[in-house]
Amino acid sequence: MASVALKSFTGLRQSSKEKPHFITQTKANPNPQFRRRFYVAAAKTSPKIAGRNLRVAVVGGGPAGGSAAETLARGGVETFLFERKLDNCKPCGGAIPLCMVGEFDLPLDLIDRRVTKMKMISPSNVAVDIGQTLKPHEYIGMVRREVLDAYLRNRAAENGANVINGLVMKLELPKDQNAPYVLHYTAYDGKVGGVGEKKTLEVDAVIGADGANSRVAKAIDAGDYDYAIAFQERIKIPDDKMVYYENLAEMYVGDDVSPDFYGWVFPKCDHVAVGTGTVTHKADIKKFQIATRNRAKDKILGGKIIRVEAHPIPEHPRPRRLAGRVALVGDAAGYVTKCSGEGIYFAAKSGRMCAEAIVEGSENGKRMVEESDLRKYLEKWDKTYWPTYKVLDVLQKVFYRSNPAREAFVEMCADEYVQKMTFDSYLYKRVVPGNPLEDLKLAVNTIGSLVRANALKREMEKVSL
Repeated sequence: MASVALKSFTGLRQSSKEKPHFITQTKANPNPQFRRRFYVAAAKTSPKIAGRNLRVAVVGGGPAGGSAAETLARGGVETFLFERKLDNCKPCGGAIPLCMVGEFDLPLDLIDRRVTKMKMISPSNVAVDIGQTLKPHEYIGMVRREVLDAYLRNRAAENGANVINGLVMKLELPKDQNAPYVLHYTAYDGKVGGVGEKKTLEVDAVIGADGANSRVAKAIDAGDYDYAIAFQERIKIPDDKMVYYENLAEMYVGDDVSPDFYGWVFPKCDHVAVGTGTVTHKADIKKFQIATRNRAKDKILGGKIIRVEAHPIPEHPRPRRLAGRVALVGDAAGYVTKCSGEGIYFAAKSGRMCAEAIVEGSENGKRMVEESDLRKYLEKWDKTYWPTYKVLDVLQKVFYRSNPAREAFVEMCADEYVQKMTFDSYLYKRVVPGNPLEDLKLAVNTIGSLVRANALKREMEKVSL
């Protein structure tokens, strides 16, 4: 059954049983942070490229694009990374799992706050403290997107990627198998305002990392998906109130803050990010934001709004994520989890995995790549992360459907076993196998919570009548 579901999710061909042969080497470098390069030797039928290396455009300079560009450049591919807004501040809670810090070699000064405590707050304002199962070294990192994104782009540039301050307007598809893709873009070269300069660039392959409104996705007819609107305010609060949020994040659930998501208060370096999101009631997003502020008003009293942000967030993968020598990653592909709305790690990871597939398929930029090379990235991605997406999709459908169900969800979060399983899965990005006895107890407790929630719902309906 699982394999059938996976094929339905991916829409991919059967994986080849033949494994590629590759060799990993490391060049000496005085700076260990930038020393990793990998070199691939593989049997290929695609033609060798004469007089130059493979050229790949990465459209979008967020975590997905920055990670993809760095990996490509390290792997010997001539890389062009496009980003229109080099100081872009995406409305994002900014939470990253612990594993991302080591896996992507992130310096600790990128992390504004190390969250070790969380409060899950129910529709009736019952608060449950979460985090008691964390080990001393474990935490959830809080970052600002403008800081993280710039760091990843700069690191890609240091490894040889060409960072272009420009907006890709159109992707022209090739007319035959090995013909180039042509990107039509407006170059700004750091200019503030102005119309920019119209330019074109020919490349052999394209990675679309240009977010929920991806032009690359439209060019390959990738199809639409449901999306949420995220709305966030950065609020500078008095120092004495900021102490409360030093290592604490809050999540609010309830129809008042969102009918299908949650509201949040996440700590940053010298302010808090207060936000919410919704798929089903986008026109009411500002009303939900006001409700989120009201739920947290005593703790942010006296605060001043310093920035307002809004952005679409995908709710599921696109029907198509690959066509020819074009692949989608990050939000452009739809890699945001249900229930939690997490996307930063999955964006960076998908960008890296896609780039690794291109480096491997091109023998470090020496050969032309084919769709089959990029398809290996999708097959690996779906095999690794499909269970995570499915579990969170089920949780959202069960617990976010009504206020009584949300009350049951918050009650369930008080369970120590639930907290351990949740944090282990989040921090290390794996679906953790459970203890059968504890799983049985959890199932019984969950059913009990839902029964009580439904009984409460019926009583509330009687009162309303």
